[in-house]
Amino acid sequence: MCQHQPPCPSADASDGAAALPVARDEVLGWTRLCNGTVLFEDTGELLPDGRIVAPHRPLARARAIG
Repeated sequence: MCQHQPPCPSADASDGAAALPVARDEVLGWTRLCNGTVLFEDTGELLPDGRIVAPHRPLARARAIG
């Protein structure tokens, strides 16, 4: 699938999210990588085989009201 040199990491690689983007929709908040992975703005992922990676961004700290 990847035509880049050097080739991008596969979707199953530990650094699979480092593949180059080939399509993006900033309104809907997703980016498709050349390895077939779809990254979402909330840091979730949809892998080419249909597996889902849950969002893994840190939660914002709650502000104290006072």
